[in-house]
Amino acid sequence: MVASQFWQKRSLTRLKDLNNRTTNAASLTFRQSIFPLCLVTLLFFLWGFSYGLLDTLNKHFQNTLGITRSRSSGLQVAYFGAYPIASLGHAAWILRHYGYRATFIWGLFLYGLGAILCIPAIIAHSFAGFCICIFIIGNGLGSLETAANPYITVCGPPKQAELRINLAQAFNGIGGALAPLLGSYVFFGFDKEKALRNVQWVYMSIAIFVFIIAGVFLLADIPEITDADMARQEEEAARKKEPHGLPFRKQYRLFHAAFAELCYTGAQVAVGSYFINYVTETRPGTDSATAAKFLAGAQAAFAVGRFVGVGVMTCFRARKVFLVFMTMCWVFTAPAITQRGNVGMSMLYVVLFFESICFPTIVALGMRGLGRHTKRGSGWIIAGVFGGAIVPPLLGAVADSRDGKTGTAVAMVVPMVFFLAPWTYALAVNFVGSYRQAVDAFVGGDVGNGGEGVAMGKRCEDGREGTVVVKPVTDVENMTSIKLAD
Repeated sequence: MVASQFWQKRSLTRLKDLNNRTTNAASLTFRQSIFPLCLVTLLFFLWGFSYGLLDTLNKHFQNTLGITRSRSSGLQVAYFGAYPIASLGHAAWILRHYGYRATFIWGLFLYGLGAILCIPAIIAHSFAGFCICIFIIGNGLGSLETAANPYITVCGPPKQAELRINLAQAFNGIGGALAPLLGSYVFFGFDKEKALRNVQWVYMSIAIFVFIIAGVFLLADIPEITDADMARQEEEAARKKEPHGLPFRKQYRLFHAAFAELCYTGAQVAVGSYFINYVTETRPGTDSATAAKFLAGAQAAFAVGRFVGVGVMTCFRARKVFLVFMTMCWVFTAPAITQRGNVGMSMLYVVLFFESICFPTIVALGMRGLGRHTKRGSGWIIAGVFGGAIVPPLLGAVADSRDGKTGTAVAMVVPMVFFLAPWTYALAVNFVGSYRQAVDAFVGGDVGNGGEGVAMGKRCEDGREGTVVVKPVTDVENMTSIKLAD
């Protein structure tokens, strides 16, 4: 009986058609949200590690397989090109029909599957085959991001959404710093066959760990948050007269955020992907293994920037911090183009430090006020990660131009140009009234800050105004059915 109830509560069919019903999951207090947030934060570490590993493999395959810089960017094309397929396709469908838990498990399954398939591709010395495996991994990570980013922002008090997502993304930065450090010891300094065997063992370990985490998500009791929950949270936090908001096609702020994410992610990935190339070309006597250690240091600066950003956001509004950090990204990329040696490399360190909060803050601000469109909107913003498949090949092509004489340093002009689009979004959320009001409306919201629950006005059956206290629970049996407007 106990086992039957346990599996019944985790049955995916029970999560169908819940989007029009309210639960109490969106009213969780900070203390009540700690466990699910810690579990989801582990996913941020996983894809940070995977992304950091990709930057190291970029240079590794140039050395072991003898491919050009522009061709090695095929890894980024495969990895980030999978994101819109996941976030606007299969992951978005699973998220809307079966919920967050199912999407987490699906993403982890694809991640593990791709990691296992990497092994025969490496044995065959097939760069194209490895790119296909990376494409599968990208679909898995795209699925995880489609669910994890909105989950972090909505699971807990709305006014702390930016803090939560930046803190969770800080662990993404830690994973991104550890991966190139590991790569510097196991990918470089060996003969080709030994180095490729080491890559096989790394991906085997990743697959085992990922499948274990998938099992944890299957067994764990985490709250599901529906579209109706988000509509209610939007109504309470923003005090809107029209609780159901605008139709999706008129969410212009969301589309601006998605475009900003597209250009920003492309620029960030381009800087990280060619960091090792930049250092080996501009710093005399630096080999790939040493440059990989420098990349680990740069990723550590990225992780530190996230923790610093979270601290600053406790004193200043997230939109203001975002504007400063985004401006600094653009400012410090410029001297990296003209300077060489330690000076140029230090400029990229500073760029990575200021890149730290930009991606998660765009996600959090872009989903403000979406209400029942939150899950769908998340797919559009995460689809912006596709920029990582666009900008690195452009940088590689510029670096390879004139028979490679242009070089990686001059090619850094490409990410500098792409930093301008997210900068316009940072300006908009600070100086355009409709943007600023949508963001600031949630800062004063009381959802999730009322101890046991949040008091919400509700009309009684006899017409009198009453107040009920909603006590957050995670059981989807405790639900009220409502009808959402189109």
